[in-house]
Amino acid sequence: MARRPQAPSQPQRSNKNENQKDEKNKKKKNGNRMKSRDAAERAAYFARREAAGVLHQVLRGDATRRASASIKSLVYSPSVRNKKATFALICQTLKYLPVIKEILTSTVILSNKWKKQQELIYITVYDIIFGKEIGANGPVEKYISQHKAALESALAKMCVRRKVKSIEDLLPNKTEDVPKPRFLRVNTLKIDIESAVKEFSKISTVKRDEMLPDLLELLPGFDLHDHPLVLDGSVFLQGKASCMVAHALNPKPGWKVIDACAAPGNKTIHLAALMKGRGNIIACELNETRLKILQETVRRSGATNIDIMSGDFLDVDPKDPAYRKVRAILLDPSCSGSGISAQRLDHLLPSHIKDVDAGASKRIQKLAGFQRKALEHALSFPSVERITYSTCSVHQEENEDVIQSVLPLASSLGFELATPYPQWKRRGLPVFDGSEHLLRTDPSDGMEGFFVALFVRTQPNEKIAVRDGNNPSDLNNRRGSLRPVYFPRMSKMFLYYASRMRRNAEEGCETCGGCSERSCC
Repeated sequence: MARRPQAPSQPQRSNKNENQKDEKNKKKKNGNRMKSRDAAERAAYFARREAAGVLHQVLRGDATRRASASIKSLVYSPSVRNKKATFALICQTLKYLPVIKEILTSTVILSNKWKKQQELIYITVYDIIFGKEIGANGPVEKYISQHKAALESALAKMCVRRKVKSIEDLLPNKTEDVPKPRFLRVNTLKIDIESAVKEFSKISTVKRDEMLPDLLELLPGFDLHDHPLVLDGSVFLQGKASCMVAHALNPKPGWKVIDACAAPGNKTIHLAALMKGRGNIIACELNETRLKILQETVRRSGATNIDIMSGDFLDVDPKDPAYRKVRAILLDPSCSGSGISAQRLDHLLPSHIKDVDAGASKRIQKLAGFQRKALEHALSFPSVERITYSTCSVHQEENEDVIQSVLPLASSLGFELATPYPQWKRRGLPVFDGSEHLLRTDPSDGMEGFFVALFVRTQPNEKIAVRDGNNPSDLNNRRGSLRPVYFPRMSKMFLYYASRMRRNAEEGCETCGGCSERSCC
């Protein structure tokens, strides 16, 4: 009689079920790992392309010396989504850029076909050769991956030729970024200072500045660009030296004020807050790209007493009835930005090595010529009582020399140099009598390198000749007929190029777009 097969024991069935569960868990983990890797590769893919777009603007601005914004300002603009990854990619690519260019040249990989995407090539080469392993999920990534061995060989030969032991030894000497306190200016148009202190005390020790009542100091290392109070304009990331300028001007509520070179607008909206939203501020800006930044800054601040003017301050007619009642002018003209070069990350730019002796360069002299002309123009407004002249430069040519050159004119118009912040110890360089009235800040103080001069009218203005336009000498001295108009009544493109052509014809100036570091100026 055949025996009936016995059913498997309970332990055997249990082991089988456990093995099946293990297999399912492994497949699930592998699937999750694949999904996570795919998501990371997609994020890296888009981050490289965002970084390439910003890098294109950075290198183009550096090559023409007409940068519309600093690296940080470009990265932290609203159009960039993955700011952290983009910022890291750009900084590292710029750090290794001389090496990347040399190995690309020696391997002849950057052919005409790929030159239109050279910024993306630079970033991808950094990621594959110096950074992390990446998936070849794009045509540029696949192309560079195919030539990875050739690039690594060229890099090894470069090390042998330069007689260095490591890749780091191939990099140029760079300025170290010394941690500085994080300064915040409270926008009193939107929030009171006590509320801001309470909010930021949740994340850091907060210290109120002894000299500037609306300035808060936090510990270094906090990235606050995405903080709600920063995003809605209740608080602005602004350096202490930059905040000193508007306080030095000290405009009264109800005054009419001009911010002569306004973008990116931090000082403009600071004036609005000091004036308690009353009176009128005319914010002049010639550069079209920087004009958009200015508009966004004013929008975020909530200030309603600012009129943005698309045009050149030098074209504003002091005799025009619209400007005869201007009582204060803040002049922060285009400058070399040498006082904030480390904060702007200028040491990463290709032009940095060439500009080591920038103090004696032709460009500095041209900038100083423009700065002097702008200050002379500010002094010519008949009702002006106070003028601040400031730069984020450490060069004497842009600071003390400019002030000294206009002193005879200022004196003839009833102006004298006043002393902003008498308690501040670092004053102007002793190159002329009265330089002790000037103010300097220095990176060694844990701040930006700034310069501030304050002119105050102490005598009635009786020496401004009224020109009727019939005198031939007046006709020779008159500026071009182009005058700025309130944005956007006139084509800003026409205004920009016409004014630029006029200025180039007059002085051949190649002034840069100026400093636009949002957390500084």
